[in-house]
Amino acid sequence: MIEQAFAQADPDWLDLQGQARQWLGGPLGELLLAQQRPLLEAELARFFGGYLVHYGPGVDVPVAAQIQRTVRVGAPFSGVEIACEEQAWPLGEHAADVVVLQHGLDFSLSPHGLLREAARSVRPGGHLLIVGINPWSTWGLRHLLARDALRQARCIAPARVSDWLHLLGFALEKRRFGCYRPPLAANRWQSRLAGLEPLGNAWQMPGGGFYLLVARKLVVGLRPLRQAPRASMGKLLPMPVAKVSRRDAEP
Repeated sequence: MIEQAFAQADPDWLDLQGQARQWLGGPLGELLLAQQRPLLEAELARFFGGYLVHYGPGVDVPVAAQIQRTVRVGAPFSGVEIACEEQAWPLGEHAADVVVLQHGLDFSLSPHGLLREAARSVRPGGHLLIVGINPWSTWGLRHLLARDALRQARCIAPARVSDWLHLLGFALEKRRFGCYRPPLAANRWQSRLAGLEPLGNAWQMPGGGFYLLVARKLVVGLRPLRQAPRASMGKLLPMPVAKVSRRDAEP
């Protein structure tokens, strides 16, 4: 698919997606994505079904061995199979077994709208996985000071996203953190600080550069049908009984 605007697309959204794709393809973005892949694939290995829908600006789809079909939706970049805007997915309700939003909320004009669209596409009992930049980390601090596309990231706190999921009928099953190295572009510093990763992953300290939320869509319980009220049959009245004389009854 060619990288050009499609009909009636929001130009501001397209520009944001293009900048996000460029930043994620740079050294810091690649570091962040490399730390996410094993966590995502470990979670996706637990799920099975027919369809997985992935939304993310220029992000490669993680492997989900037990899902039959993986579909990428989003801006019309290479690798995207269904071009659509963030609030207009051309998917039916409950169409997917698993939906992955990988930095979709970070680079969004309407995070609420995007999350509602993703939630609508998940079948009851299915799962929604969300990856976002952790604002309470060195990466979140760099977001405040950056002059590149990271400056435009929303960096929504995981607790806030969890509240939104609850309102949409999801139950949070797991919250993970990753990428404990600070966002330093120099390769030599990244190599020296690589030892922070196993330590941070083992203790799951909340200062990781990204978070992963795994939520399950609740199944609406069946309600017993109320029986229709029966029509009133009126009151029972005693019937008159003929009196029988004992004298007449004797032979």
